[in-house]
This record gives sequence, structure tokens and C-alpha cells, in this order.
Amino acid sequence: MAKADSPDAPLPPVPETPVPVRVYRHRLPTRIWHWINAVTLLVMLMSGLMIFNAHPRLYWGQYGANPDRAWFAIGSTADTGYIRFGETRIETTGVLGRWTDAEGEEQTWAFPGWATIPTSYDLAAGRRWHLFFAWVLSVGLSLYMLWSLFGGHIQRDLHVRRAEWSPRHIWHDIKDHARLRLPKGAAAARYNILQKLSYIGVIFILLPLMIATGLTMSPGMDAAWPWLLDLFGGRQSARSIHFIAAWLLVAFILVHIAMVVLAGPLNEVRSMISGWFTLPPDRERDA
Repeated sequence: MAKADSPDAPLPPVPETPVPVRVYRHRLPTRIWHWINAVTLLVMLMSGLMIFNAHPRLYWGQYGANPDRAWFAIGSTADTGYIRFGETRIETTGVLGRWTDAEGEEQTWAFPGWATIPTSYDLAAGRRWHLFFAWVLSVGLSLYMLWSLFGGHIQRDLHVRRAEWSPRHIWHDIKDHARLRLPKGAAAARYNILQKLSYIGVIFILLPLMIATGLTMSPGMDAAWPWLLDLFGGRQSARSIHFIAAWLLVAFILVHIAMVVLAGPLNEVRSMISGWFTLPPDRERDA
């Protein structure tokens, strides 16, 4: 009988299954603000597209009307829809500018009904939805910024350390993300440099910019705070910046959702509900 078959031969070691490690990753104010913002930004985007449908052209400066040259426009001709950036025109028939509704009728609004609130053209209702949730966004952002400042969230989670400002460190993080090499083990519970910069940019730059440019488009606010028009170079410039910032937020949200899916949606979503995050095993370290 071979030695390996002998009852006295030592059994091969059984690999140990690593015990999942859970950490408290998201505090309650972060979780509440995250989910309120998820609803708020979706409603504001869709109602904003309805408002944009009323005049789907963007200008720079104080004034802008149909006879003026717009730097961006979504429109239609007798047989096609299009987007125009400056002098560059892109045909968009069936998507933007000219599309078919659920009843099979051809429409020539800039954005289709499935992308707007309300689904049919109603500028007054779109404004009411937009302005109500603008208050939700403004109050929520103010409270969250105060909590981040005095509750230690900035210092603990968002503060960029000196070593992280190194171009080599940033480039290394960019390459890891491009290759889908997501952090494992304890590193997965910490924000990396790209996350820190993007969250800081959204919380302290992009969202305040959205609110400020939104206020600048209000004639009532312009009467009370005329310096807003000087700050943004006119009401039409503020409208253009507002539109650009909105789509930068959309880009951030799409990347954010993609990273959640790649990192493990069940674990990521559960942590944003309960606060508890299960660390992905670092197999190279455990080997």
C-alpha cells in the first residue's frame, strides 16, 4: 500500500476560510443624506429637463432669445432632430429634438417624455417640482456640510494627506481604476484619492454652484442680490453653467453606480442602509 494511503500518514492541511470582517463605514447622517439626495437629484434632473424644453438653447451673457446665436441648442427641422454645439451639428432623430411618444405620435420637444417630470409638456408643473426639491437640496446640503465640518467627517474621511497629493500616487490610483483593480481588505473601507477629490468636488463645489446659479436665474433674487449677476456674468451665463454642472453631476452619478456594481452591489448598498461594510478579502495577503 502506498504511503499516502496509510492510515498513519498525515492528512493534507485544510485551507482555512477567512472570517468576514465587518466595519462601521457610513454614519447615520451620511446615509440619510445619500438616499434623500438620490431622490432629490433624480427629480430635479427630470423636472429641469422639462424646464429646458421651454427654450432648449443656451447662451453666454445677460440676454438670449431665438434670434441670438446659441452656443448649444437642441432642435428640429421638418424631418429631423439635432443637437448643435457651436457650429457642429449632430443628427438625433428618434432620441432628442424629434421623437415618437407612447401613442405613436411624433413630438418635437428637446427631451422625450420618459426623461421629464411631468411626462407631458407642462412648464408650470416642472417649475413647481424643481423649486420644491431645490429647497430640499439646499437645506440638506447646508446641514450635511455643517455636520461634516463639526462632526469630523472631513478630517476623518475626506482630508487629503500630503502623500496622497503626489502625482505618482494619483497616477497609480488612476491606473488601478482603469484596470478595475479595486481595493481589498482594510483599504476598501477607506476613501482613495480619486474618491476624496470627487466627493469634495461634488459636496463643496458642484452642488453649491448649482444652487448659486439657480438663484441667479430668479428675478426676485437678482433684485435682492444683484451681485449674483456680476458673479456669473449674467442670467444666461448662469443658466449655461447650471446646465453644465447638472450634466457633470449626472456623469458623477453614472461613474458612482458603475463602481458600486463592480465593487459588489449587495455589500455596497447594504452598507449605505445599515452602515456596516464587509471588507473584501485580501487574498494576496492571506496567501
